[in-house]
Amino acid sequence: MVNKLSKGPSGSQKFSRTLVTAALPYANGPIHLGHLAGAYLPADIYVRYMRLKRDDVIFICGSDEHGVAVTITAEKEGLSPQQIVDRYHAMNKESFEKFGMTFDNYSRTTLPVHHQTGQEFFLELYRQNVLVEKSEKQLYCENDRMFLADRYVEGTCPVCGNPEARGDQCEKCGTWLEQTQLINPKCKLCGTTPVVRETKHWYFPLGKFQKELEEYVNSKEWKENVRGYIDSWLKEGLEDRAITRDLHWGIPVPLQGYENKVIYVWFEAVLGYISSTKELGLKRQDKDLWKRYWQDDTTRYIAFIGKDNIVFHTLIFPAILMGWNKGGKSRYVLPDTVPANEFLNFEGKKFSKSRGWGIDLKDFIGVFPPDTLRYALALNLPESRDSDFYWKDFQARVNNELADTLGNFVNRTLQFVQRYYDGKVPPTKTTEELDRWALGQMKDIPAKVGALFDEFKFRDGVVEAMSLARAANKYFNDSEPWRTRRENPDQCATTINICVQLTRALAVLLSPVIPFAAEDIWEMLALEGSAADAGWDTIPKPAVESGKQIGQLKILFSKIEDSTIEEQIRNTASGEETQEKAVAPTTAPLKPTVSIDDFRKIDLRVAKIIDCEKVAKSEKLLRIEVQIGSETRQIIAGISKHYAPESLVGKDVIVVANLAPAKLMGLESNGMLLAASSEDGKLSLLTTFSGIDSGSIVR
Repeated sequence: MVNKLSKGPSGSQKFSRTLVTAALPYANGPIHLGHLAGAYLPADIYVRYMRLKRDDVIFICGSDEHGVAVTITAEKEGLSPQQIVDRYHAMNKESFEKFGMTFDNYSRTTLPVHHQTGQEFFLELYRQNVLVEKSEKQLYCENDRMFLADRYVEGTCPVCGNPEARGDQCEKCGTWLEQTQLINPKCKLCGTTPVVRETKHWYFPLGKFQKELEEYVNSKEWKENVRGYIDSWLKEGLEDRAITRDLHWGIPVPLQGYENKVIYVWFEAVLGYISSTKELGLKRQDKDLWKRYWQDDTTRYIAFIGKDNIVFHTLIFPAILMGWNKGGKSRYVLPDTVPANEFLNFEGKKFSKSRGWGIDLKDFIGVFPPDTLRYALALNLPESRDSDFYWKDFQARVNNELADTLGNFVNRTLQFVQRYYDGKVPPTKTTEELDRWALGQMKDIPAKVGALFDEFKFRDGVVEAMSLARAANKYFNDSEPWRTRRENPDQCATTINICVQLTRALAVLLSPVIPFAAEDIWEMLALEGSAADAGWDTIPKPAVESGKQIGQLKILFSKIEDSTIEEQIRNTASGEETQEKAVAPTTAPLKPTVSIDDFRKIDLRVAKIIDCEKVAKSEKLLRIEVQIGSETRQIIAGISKHYAPESLVGKDVIVVANLAPAKLMGLESNGMLLAASSEDGKLSLLTTFSGIDSGSIVR
C-alpha cells in the first residue's frame, strides 16, 4: 500500500491511513441478506475502492462469540457454547469468503488475544477509578437457580409495548432497558416468573462522558439517520451501564471476589476490532501494526454497522476509548465516521429466524452467483431508510442490467474481436465525434463514481457506474460496426478498439461491486494482474494495446428463468409456513367512490420529520415536527404504540397538507400523516423511497 496523506471529510484533518471495521456478527446463527445490506457489503465496496486508489487501508472483522445469545442457542441444541461458536464461526467465515468479502483479518472473540485485550481495558478503567461498583436488583429464576442476564429474560417493552423485548434492549424500538423495567417478565429457560434479588456489578459511568461525547459528535458530519438516533439518546441523558454479568460464558472479570462473573458482552465485543487488528499484526509478523492503526492520530477510523448498532459505535465505544485515553499511557483514535444503514426487509416483511422468514447467505450463493446478489443488494441498500429485497426485483436486476446491459456489451465486443480480427485488438485509425464522446464518458466516470463512494452513497455510485455500460451499448449501436466493417474498415477498427477500452474500464470500475465478473472480464482480455489491482486512475486511459490477443470467451451473466424465481418464492413461503400457519388476510370493505374533482381537493405532500416526541399524559399521541418545502409545521399523530419517537426522525412521509387545523390534548395539529393499517392492528406510515424532496406533490 502507498502511505499517503489525504484530506478528511471536513478538509482540515489529514489522514495517512484508513482503518475500516464491520460489525462483529454473532456466532449463533448464519449470516442473512439483512446483515449484508446493513454493514458488510457497503464496507467491502468501500475498501475495494480504497485499494484501487492505492490508499493504505485495512479491513477488520470477526465473530462475536460471547453473550447470552450463544448460551441460549447452546442450551436449545444440547451443546456447549464453544461447539456453537465453532460451528457458526466456520460457517460464516466460509460464506463471507464465497461472497467476496476481503477482510484483512476475520477473528474471534474467544481467542486469548481478545480475552487479554478485554481484561486490559477493564483493569485500566478500574485503576483510573472510572468504574463504579454497585449493588443492584436483578431478576432471579428460582426454578433454574440463576440470575437472568439480558436475553435469559423476556417481557413487554415499557416504551413501545413489544411483548418480546429482551432484558437489555427492545429490538423493535431500540430502547436500551434494565431488565427490571420489563412488564410481565418471564424466564426464557422455563417460562416461570422470576423474582427480584440483589447482586453486585461494576458499572461504566456513561453519563460522565456526555459532555465529551456531545463535543465529539458535534465535530462530525455524520449521516442524517445516524445523527437523529444519537441526538435522541443525548437528549434523554446517558446513564451508568453495568459491564459485568452473572454468567460463566465470556471473559472472566479479573478481580478477586468476581470469579463467577464475566465482562458484559456489550463492553468487550467492540474491543474485538482492536484484538483482531492485533492478531493481524501477529500473522504479518509486525507487532506494531495495530498501534499504527489504532494509536496514531493520522489514522481515519470508519465503522460500518447496521441501525441496531448505532449507539454502541457512536457513543459507547467512543466513551470506552475516551476512558482509556484519560490514563495518558496511549491514545486510541475514535471513529471518524459511522455510515450506518437502516434495515433490509425481505419480501415486505422483517427477517425472522423464528418464523423461517428470509434467506441465509450460504443458501443464496448455493443457487446464484455471488455477484448477482452483490449487485442487487448494492442497488437496494437501506442507506437512509428501510428497504426491501424482492425475488422479482432481483431477477429483473440480473436479467435487464447485468445480462442485457453489461454482459451483452462485453460479449458482442469480444465476439467481434474474435470473429473479425482473429482475436486481436484492432488499432485506432481515426476518431470521429462519436468516438470522442465515448472516450469522454470513460474519462469522466471515475470522478463521478468516486465522489459518491467517498460520501458512502453506494447506491447512487453503482447507478452511475452502470451508466458507463449503457453509454457503451449506445456507442456500439450508434457506431454500427457491422456496417462499417464493410463500408469503412478504419472506422470499424476504431469503434472496436474503443469498445475494448470501455470493457477494461468497466471491469475496474465495477470490481468493487461485482469482483468475480470483473476478473472474468480481465481473463477474457488476457490482461496481466487483476482488475482489483489495476488502479482507479487507470480507468480513463485506453490501456489495452492494439494487437493484444484476447483470451477464451465466456458468458458473463446468464438470465434467471421465471421458474427458478417461482421456486425460490415457494421455498420462502413454505419456510414461513412450517413455523407459523399462514392466515388469509382479511380486507376492510371499500368506501363509496368519489369523483376525481373531489380527490384533487386533497393536497398530499412529501414531508421530512425533523423532530418527534411523546405528548405528555398521552399513551397514543406523538408531537411531530415536519418540514414541507421551506415551511415547518406541527402534526399530532396517534401512533405512539407503533413507533418510537427517535425512529421517526429523518423519515420522509406523506401528509395531507391542506387539512383544517385541529387541537388534540391542547396542541394544534396542522396536517395528517398517511398510514396503512391491517385488521390485526398493525400500522405502517407511508414513506418515499427515491430521495424525493420535501414539499413535493403526491399525485
